[in-house]
Amino acid sequence: MNYERRGSGTPLVLLHGIAHRWQAWEPVLDELAEHHDVIAVDLPGFGLSPAPDSWPDSVPGLAALLGSYLASLGVDRPHLAGNSLGGALAIELAAAGRARSVTALSPLGLGTTTESWWGFGVLVEHRVLSFLPEAAIRRVVATPAGRRLSMAMIMSTPDRLTPERCAGDALAMRRGKGFRPVARMTRGYQLPAVTVDVPMTIGWGDRDRILLPRQAIRARERLPGARHLTLPRCGHVPMGDNPSLVARTILETTGAVVPN
Repeated sequence: MNYERRGSGTPLVLLHGIAHRWQAWEPVLDELAEHHDVIAVDLPGFGLSPAPDSWPDSVPGLAALLGSYLASLGVDRPHLAGNSLGGALAIELAAAGRARSVTALSPLGLGTTTESWWGFGVLVEHRVLSFLPEAAIRRVVATPAGRRLSMAMIMSTPDRLTPERCAGDALAMRRGKGFRPVARMTRGYQLPAVTVDVPMTIGWGDRDRILLPRQAIRARERLPGARHLTLPRCGHVPMGDNPSLVARTILETTGAVVPN
C-alpha cells in the first residue's frame, strides 16, 4: 500500500474517496503532522497502490482489508479521517473496534437510490473525461477557468488547485484499477446505524454537489452519538476548499486541540 507519512505522535490515518489518491489530503497534511504521525494512504487500486489479488465484495470487506494493511504497518487502532468512501471505511473500522476516533467528511452510504445514482454518474462522467489525451487535459487545466470547468462538481474553489495537481488527479482517476470493483461494491451500500465509544465527527460541505448536503440529515439520524458539523462554502472534497477548517475539525476530534 502506497502512503505518505509525516509528523510524530499518535497515528492518524487519512482515507480518500473513490478514484482519488492520498494527495487529496495534501492541503491539511502539515498542520495535522504538527500533532500526529499522519499516514495518508492510497487505497487499494488507487494512486500508486496495486489492486489486491482478490477484491472483497462489500464495503465492510474493503474496510477489513484496509485494517489488515494498517496492521502490517504496525498501526492497529489509529485515529481515522476519511472523505466520501474513506469516511464510510473509517466508520466501518470504528464499528469493528479498530479506531481511536473518526472524522468522516461527506461519508458514502446515506443517499437514496436516486441520489446515489446521481453521485455515481458524476464520478463516471469525470472518469470518462479523464481518458482524453493527456495534452488536452493539461491545456484545459492550465487556466483558472479550465480548472473551474473541470473540477466544479468536486470542489467549490477548484481554481485553488495547481495545474499539475489537477492534471495529476485526472490521470490517477484514469489509471485507477480500483474504480470498477469499488464502484460495484458500493452500489446500494448503506452506512449502518452504529454506536461507537470513540469520538466521532461527521462534517458535510454545504456546497457538496456529489453527495448532496441533505444527506447530512440522515447522518444525524443514523449516527446520533456523533458531533455533526456543516462546513460552509465547501464542496465534496473540503480539504482543498478550507484546509484550516478541516484540519481543526479533525484535530478537535482526535483531542489534539480544544474545540472553540
